[in-house]
Amino acid sequence: MSDSYVIIGDGIAGASAAETLREEAPEAEITVLTDEGESLYNRILIKEYAKGKLPEAPISIHQEDWYDDHDVDLRLNTVVVDIDVDEEAVHTHEGETFEYDSLLLAIGGTPQQLPVENADADGIHHFWTFQDARRIKESVEDAEQGVIVGAGLLGIDFAAICGAQGVEAKYLMRGDNWWRYALSEEGAEIMHEAMRERGVEPVFDSGVDHFEVDADGHVEAAVDPNGERYECDFAGVAIGLNFNTELVEDTPLELDDGIVVDEFMRTNVDNVFAAGDITTFNDLILGERAKNGSWGSAKEQGTIAARNMVDYGSEEFEWVSSYSITHFDFPFLSFGHPTLGDDSVEATTGENEWRRVALKDGKVVGGVLIGDLSPQSAFKQLMREGRDVSDQTDRLMEPGFSVDDLAAPTEQ
Repeated sequence: MSDSYVIIGDGIAGASAAETLREEAPEAEITVLTDEGESLYNRILIKEYAKGKLPEAPISIHQEDWYDDHDVDLRLNTVVVDIDVDEEAVHTHEGETFEYDSLLLAIGGTPQQLPVENADADGIHHFWTFQDARRIKESVEDAEQGVIVGAGLLGIDFAAICGAQGVEAKYLMRGDNWWRYALSEEGAEIMHEAMRERGVEPVFDSGVDHFEVDADGHVEAAVDPNGERYECDFAGVAIGLNFNTELVEDTPLELDDGIVVDEFMRTNVDNVFAAGDITTFNDLILGERAKNGSWGSAKEQGTIAARNMVDYGSEEFEWVSSYSITHFDFPFLSFGHPTLGDDSVEATTGENEWRRVALKDGKVVGGVLIGDLSPQSAFKQLMREGRDVSDQTDRLMEPGFSVDDLAAPTEQ
């Protein structure tokens, strides 16, 4: 009798796991359950669709016939309501039961809503799924003024969408600069100026106290905690994710800001694995538990999880993630864990060129590159090697930096 694998979630983590399982276990029964109404698409590109830069067609990755061709049972619009790890079965909203030999949880998260009055009004959007992108595109094309809330990597997508669609917008930020946990004011100002050039004005030490709506329930203004009122007929909110752990809260699975997994993507229940945004994983490079929601990380986790579902202990997850932004005339890239560490070094290296490297115990753990991305491979190599660079941090800021520019470890 062949093994039975059930995957909950058809994002890049779940889909890459399904691909790998089919390669590693040709005779296995593979079932993918997803609450979305469409099969795998490129979550990175949906912002380009919302900007009006791409049609829908290039965004799909797996058409439904891919699953048929690979003998994967895909169930769209299927909500899992219960997981019974003792009986090794999952139950859906329609009363179906799927038994498994091994289970993968790739259940991700749900965008957080602002806990303020009228946060659910018409015209206020969150950005996570392709369906969200469709609604955003339709709404922003008819808008004149916008408000953006959430000074992070998803919030800036809203800024780019407003800029591309000709909507003047106010970008309300709680701190004194965009992504203040990873960028200083000097580096962030490059991003601020790029936003201004596209009609998006950063507003610092701000936020939203409440939204005002018109007689039809459509947003018409955001009022910040200082009493400032910003008129808008479109609002984008990106303040983080609530991880979908409610599905497993009544199970023995260990939780810690997500589902805890080891370096093989296995939970504390032997035949239950997890991958993607939902995981709090054993980061072998950082040497502690960590989270990472990048596309590349989720894809690799799904692949590693699948291999270990077939043969536990066969391959560890060891990955230096990166996230790029291509909205502006210059590139932007973050790598590793740029908001962590106990020290950092930064420098402006040219016009619209800036870099910052985060360090922990003298070792590179992450960073941000603006304008010049050429050192990224060197920095990632240093992360993988776990090399102590505490006595040579000034060299990390040199133009054209490479690992060869560092003194050999024995010479330090």
